Amino acid sequence: MQTAFETYFNSLKGKKIAVLGLGVSNRPLVRLLLEFGCDVTGCDRTPREKLDAELLELETMGCKLSVGDGYLDEMEADLLFRTPGMHPGNPAIQALVAKGAQVTSEMEVFFEVAPCQLIAVTGSDGKTTTTTLISEMLKASGKTVWLGGNIGTPLLPLVRQMKETDYAVVELSSFQLMDMTRSPHIAVVTNLAPNHLDVHKDMEEYVQSKTNIFNFQTENDILILNADNDITAAFTGKGTTRFFSRQGKNVHVIQKDGVIYRDGEAVLNTADILIPGVHNVENYMTAIAAVEGLVDDETVRHVAKTFGGVEHRIELVRIKDGVRFYNDSIASSPTRTIAGLRSFSEKVILIVGGYDKNIPFDVLGPEICTHVKKLFLGGATGPKILDAVVACPEYNEQELPIVDCGDFESAVRAAAAAAEEGDVVLMSPASAAFDQFKNFMVRGEFFKKLVREL
Repeated sequence: MQTAFETYFNSLKGKKIAVLGLGVSNRPLVRLLLEFGCDVTGCDRTPREKLDAELLELETMGCKLSVGDGYLDEMEADLLFRTPGMHPGNPAIQALVAKGAQVTSEMEVFFEVAPCQLIAVTGSDGKTTTTTLISEMLKASGKTVWLGGNIGTPLLPLVRQMKETDYAVVELSSFQLMDMTRSPHIAVVTNLAPNHLDVHKDMEEYVQSKTNIFNFQTENDILILNADNDITAAFTGKGTTRFFSRQGKNVHVIQKDGVIYRDGEAVLNTADILIPGVHNVENYMTAIAAVEGLVDDETVRHVAKTFGGVEHRIELVRIKDGVRFYNDSIASSPTRTIAGLRSFSEKVILIVGGYDKNIPFDVLGPEICTHVKKLFLGGATGPKILDAVVACPEYNEQELPIVDCGDFESAVRAAAAAAEEGDVVLMSPASAAFDQFKNFMVRGEFFKKLVREL
């Protein structure tokens, strides 16, 4: 008897399949389609002379390549695998849909064929840490867990190794969710704030995409929501909804006097959480709500005392001459940087700025005035952040020196040179990395390299 995985891929034989975007997540997909004898065309804007060896290898394996400018102009396909970075409303996609093509994605198919229980996390901030915490708690309780989605390894090629008793814990971005028509058994929305408005038409589209994580649930499924966030507090699920609140609201999981309670029972002392910041208290509350009934409280406490955090998230890189350097490259929005600033009891030296996603920085200005002793700007959003700070009534140019260094490396070097013993240097850009780096991970690695070379 065929598995759902085999049935799906065997059903694709005889169809013309276009894989839109040949980045990291779609390359294993192309290999999988070729393995099942499918007619595959890989499509990417990168010109042929800049293709790497792996893509040329896919061509020798039988994948047709349509690359460079106009790579979708004369495309014909029955099925499109959309890369998350390409908006479903892209004119080329819409033209193919008008001709009868269906649109799907690697993640959509994974949700369809995965044999195990699915837990998915989305939100504007805290997605990766919350996803990882849920995974760590499940693993610590002896369960087999597959971690992926917007982080980690593409999961679709691994489905054949999964068992019904396993768990897949996935992080989902708004881009992945835009046209999803399937939802997990346990859906988590950490919080929502303006983000990615360079890609989404408006805030309404951004929020709507996020709701797809639970829009297709049934009455047997579970939804985890933040009661302290105005947007998520208004959401309504079809099954069981568990709210969490750090601000004292009377909901399922709350934090009071340094203790996290679930349904009135004490689960975790916040002082036992190894990773710093009140936002990580919220991440633990979210995870505790998600693993209820799957993980015992002692295991939750063990993870809290031993889990050192996720790379690029307020990651201590080095202590040099009494100066602590932290890498918070994941902070690609103002709210993430605000959470990072609030994690420290002292004022910090802040490195901020990057790619402009067309989101406002007005909320960041007062936080910088309160929590920063010296500010170094580097990137396209530097002038916007500068304006937000200077516009604050609390701003005092004598108390808060600001230097616009123009680029990231110059800002890092200037911040390091300005630091004295006892200082904290925090790289938390409040912006995406794309103006100077491939992604936030490359930015974080470059920061760590610069700091280690000091």
